Amino acid sequence: MGQIKSLPKKHRMAFANVIGFVAIHLVALTAVFLPEYTFSWSAVGVMLLLVWMTGSLGICLGFHRYLTHRSFELPKWLANFFVLMGTLAMQASPITWVGQHRMHHANSDTEKDPYNASKGFWWSHLGWTFYKTHDFHDKRKLLEYTRDFSNDKFYQFLSNNMVLVQTMLGVVLYLMGGIPWVIWGIFVRLAVVYQQTMSVNSAAHKWGYQNFDTGDLSTNCWWVGIIAWGEGWHNNHHALPKSARHGLRPWEIDTTWMFICVLKALGLATDVQVATIERDGSGQYFTGVTKKAA
Repeated sequence: MGQIKSLPKKHRMAFANVIGFVAIHLVALTAVFLPEYTFSWSAVGVMLLLVWMTGSLGICLGFHRYLTHRSFELPKWLANFFVLMGTLAMQASPITWVGQHRMHHANSDTEKDPYNASKGFWWSHLGWTFYKTHDFHDKRKLLEYTRDFSNDKFYQFLSNNMVLVQTMLGVVLYLMGGIPWVIWGIFVRLAVVYQQTMSVNSAAHKWGYQNFDTGDLSTNCWWVGIIAWGEGWHNNHHALPKSARHGLRPWEIDTTWMFICVLKALGLATDVQVATIERDGSGQYFTGVTKKAA
């Protein structure tokens, strides 16, 4: 899987991230080792529902395809709900997550890419989250990359109160289902969604195939496509980032796109951008364009 290459001095350990990540996974492990106190089938059901709501609807649809790439438009109340769900995934604030992801697309797999897969599998999967880098955490730069929405009061509230909103969800789960619902609905769910998203940054830059000659390491990785709600068709996405649909060939299943289609049919998602592709002159790769869906 490769080694993390030596880091420049501008990197410094993000101790809060390290402690938080370790603590979440240690508490999640009580679901395995202390089932007499932490298990119930209803708790598992809550976890699965919240994995979908915070992972697919929150990160994939809300943070990524809507807020980062503006692949479609939503009513403000619905956009706020999806971004709230993304915030509950506890990966980063809306402003930081989107700002860093836009840096990734602008400089994919280079020193200016926060997730830079050329540093090795573990760096792109997890290591980058354990370090703060001036270039990627500078507030002025993040605001520059997110100036289209960073003045939004609700998104500012979420960015400044990630722990608060997570705690509020935890209280609701405790009142409804006790300790098992908190363990599974907060800690196990966070651990699962972390791995889903991290696999896009790492595995989908290492294993798989390329439909497009994008000049970076992005791939279409079938199993990441499945576990990450369609985000694993990552080479397609790097080639045509504005497209709301990532799975562009018949077998490239994209469940987030399926839900966007439901929103479109209900009149809730508008101005939906979709890519169409065809073989290029060499026959090895595809070319494509993104345009508004009919």
